[in-house]
Amino acid sequence: MTAFSALVVNKMDEQFSVDIKELTFDDLPSGDVTIRVAYSSVNYKDGLAADPKGRIVRSYPFVPGIDLAGTVVSSKSSRFREGDEVIVTSYGLGVSHFGGFSQYARVPSDWVVPLPQGLTMKEAMALGTAGFTAALSIQRLEENGLHPEKGSVLVTGSTGGVGSLAVSMLALRAYHVVASTGKESEHEYLRQLGAKEILHRAELSPEKILPLDKQRWAGAVDPVGGKTLAYVLSTTQYGGSVAVSGLTGGGEVPTTVYPFILRGVNLLGIDSVECPMDTRTKIWDRMASELKPKNLLKHIGYEVNLYELPAVLSEILKGTIRGRTIVSLN
Repeated sequence: MTAFSALVVNKMDEQFSVDIKELTFDDLPSGDVTIRVAYSSVNYKDGLAADPKGRIVRSYPFVPGIDLAGTVVSSKSSRFREGDEVIVTSYGLGVSHFGGFSQYARVPSDWVVPLPQGLTMKEAMALGTAGFTAALSIQRLEENGLHPEKGSVLVTGSTGGVGSLAVSMLALRAYHVVASTGKESEHEYLRQLGAKEILHRAELSPEKILPLDKQRWAGAVDPVGGKTLAYVLSTTQYGGSVAVSGLTGGGEVPTTVYPFILRGVNLLGIDSVECPMDTRTKIWDRMASELKPKNLLKHIGYEVNLYELPAVLSEILKGTIRGRTIVSLN
């Protein structure tokens, strides 16, 4: 019986643990595609899954990891065969179904995306859910009329996974990117990604937020939410759009209807979890070509192994992780 390594979180009574354990195929959940995982990546939701107060995992023991890329070793689906290189992100992966922090995974074929030409498996995980969210945000913004001639585009939380990739992707599309961060030490990093202006995040959450303020940006990618989103909405240009995908700044947004009914501002909700497969495939294909950052592995992604992973999961909740952490399962 083949044994392999996985990161397992467990909770028994008041005892919570995060350990590297040996599993077998009998431990894997149901699914019609079994994958030898080459790489995964670390997302904020993974940090929550490895925290006893994270409210992500409902049943223990559990293997987190909402992203994976690897090679099919067996398939009962006609869509995939042994040797296919594939990606799995979102759906129940790493939340209700054993995830990517394991050398092997078994998943439903409906969750599986063929690795697009132009991406390696490592590059795919440097992108992962964060890259998919950034690219989907840009897609939705452009569908709602955004183009470089309209004006600058703001990216909040710009040193995180979604933010870093959004800055780089927007720069590739010739947008004038304004990046927001509270980390002065990261200004050079953001310039390397293509940011033309850098704002301190405090500027985006003033003590008093006006219902309508000076119009500043044609669009915004916002993985922060909270008061930041309220300010961004009040400063978006007439007819502009804001794509919101996160709530690291809180789930409550103290805003009014004025940006929407007096300036025609569009608030676009970005959901990467249940995104339809046809859209999902189109976004991955776009990331493999026109939205693939040139500095993806050099500046944005860095690699850790399975045994280094617990420390990274702890750090991502503190907001100290820059860019994307790729987890090697080789």
